[in-house]
Amino acid sequence: MGTLYIVGTPIGNLEDVTLRALRILKEVDFILCEDTRVTRKLLSHFEIKTPTVSYHQHSSLQKMEYIFGLLSQGKNLALVTDAGTPGISDPGNELIEFLIQKNKDAAIVLIPGPSALTSLASVSGFPMDKFLFLGYPPHKNKRKKFFEEVAQSKYPVILYESPYRIVKTLSELKAINHKLQTVVGRELTKKFETIYRGAIDEMIEKVQKDKVKGEFVLVVYRI
Repeated sequence: MGTLYIVGTPIGNLEDVTLRALRILKEVDFILCEDTRVTRKLLSHFEIKTPTVSYHQHSSLQKMEYIFGLLSQGKNLALVTDAGTPGISDPGNELIEFLIQKNKDAAIVLIPGPSALTSLASVSGFPMDKFLFLGYPPHKNKRKKFFEEVAQSKYPVILYESPYRIVKTLSELKAINHKLQTVVGRELTKKFETIYRGAIDEMIEKVQKDKVKGEFVLVVYRI
């Protein structure tokens, strides 16, 4: 059996990639990508010519069988996401579960790297010795219950949100508890990186005035 490497890649600034990650991406037989076009930008920047294979949230069981087949042939593979560490709010964990079910001794090796949630946690200024990460809020079902649990948590809660729903999410949290303290990060490590801090009602106004779009990470804390 070959080895599957779980490789963390930059969340924005390409200089954040590790030397070990670059070596593995060069040495493996194939790179499994969430979006081959996005990963190709990273590979081209570092002149890495390893062939890529698409693997994302809509990939079929047949694709996972194909990946297992490559490993069974002794091929070494690297799994990357568009940005950050695979398996966190992406389907990497599903592939790992599938491979372990097929072969409990499957060789899966972590190549650690950047993560948006730990990046914002490290500069939040909140007590982060204990926190909850809840990923993306549900779009429809049980949305109010979800935000009630966030607002009532005694620990800081980290969420991901898209630029199209960030104002709606902040507004719904404010309706539950307008005294919540928040730190919102957008385009972390990139040219237009912005980190907002303050009470949630202030945050809504700041985000609405920001015309530059980008994925958001937010920390919510009930003081």
